[in-house]
Amino acid sequence: MKLSVIIPVYKSENSIAPLVAELYVSLASIDFEVILVNDGSPDQSEWICMQLANTYENLRFISLRRNFGEFNAVMCGLNWARGQFSVMIDDDFQNPPEEIIQLLELAEEGDYDVVYTYYAKKEHARHRNWGSTGVNYLTSYLLNKPKDLYLSSFKLIRREVVQEIVKYTGPYPYIDGLIFRTTRNIGRVQVRHSKREEGASNYTFSKLITLLFNILFCYSSLPIRVFMPISLGLLGIGLLLLLFLTGQWVMGPDPKQWQVVTATLIFLGGLQCTILSILGEYIGKGFMAQSGQPQYVIKHNKHHSYDRQS
Repeated sequence: MKLSVIIPVYKSENSIAPLVAELYVSLASIDFEVILVNDGSPDQSEWICMQLANTYENLRFISLRRNFGEFNAVMCGLNWARGQFSVMIDDDFQNPPEEIIQLLELAEEGDYDVVYTYYAKKEHARHRNWGSTGVNYLTSYLLNKPKDLYLSSFKLIRREVVQEIVKYTGPYPYIDGLIFRTTRNIGRVQVRHSKREEGASNYTFSKLITLLFNILFCYSSLPIRVFMPISLGLLGIGLLLLLFLTGQWVMGPDPKQWQVVTATLIFLGGLQCTILSILGEYIGKGFMAQSGQPQYVIKHNKHHSYDRQS
């Protein structure tokens, strides 16, 4: 199979059916499959996706038991993808399905592992644009991402990279972070970005903040590594002050009691912070590795072609 199209579904009862219909028209010349992952949507999206699975060939519908988040839903879809390439597209029609061909052609012509999209003009809400700017700025430093590369959710990934990404089984997947752990062979292509026809973005400000914290604490040891030089600085200052006061005690005049107490507190505080920084890095990484929190829990796994054969 050439292509797997993965669509996380959430509050898209009015858009998911037209989107799937458009996909089957735009990709008619390609051997492809569609994987819909309902991320615990509270509307009629699950029922509509069930009907789509009964209607279209090579369409798999997976419904999660509750809302786990967009990245978890995408990871679920990637685990079931069979295509040589997998493309992620939102369920809101802001990424026109016909643009997928551009990503596929660039990946094949340039032999890229991943192809990201970028927009001449983004039609997202203002808070989401601010959040995206913050995420891109942060990931440039944490993931060593090229500063001119926009981390769009609309992207294509080669199967070999997908196979590496799905090895991650932790509860906080960040697809772009996992991509940059695997490859730097990345292309980019400009595509159209349409206005949302109805409804509001599900990417709220609180979700953007959660994403920033997940990137910061789950995919980088930067917080601890920033704290470490501060701790070492306090330790050094405290040591120098104690040496100075010791010299003053030998040479005279005797240091005041409050000076000795202050220098001692700074030294001990720096020592404690240094030890805590070291322990924190070990404990934090061990906790994430051993966490038993599930990444997703499947409620349905329906595939029209398979069900018909059985």
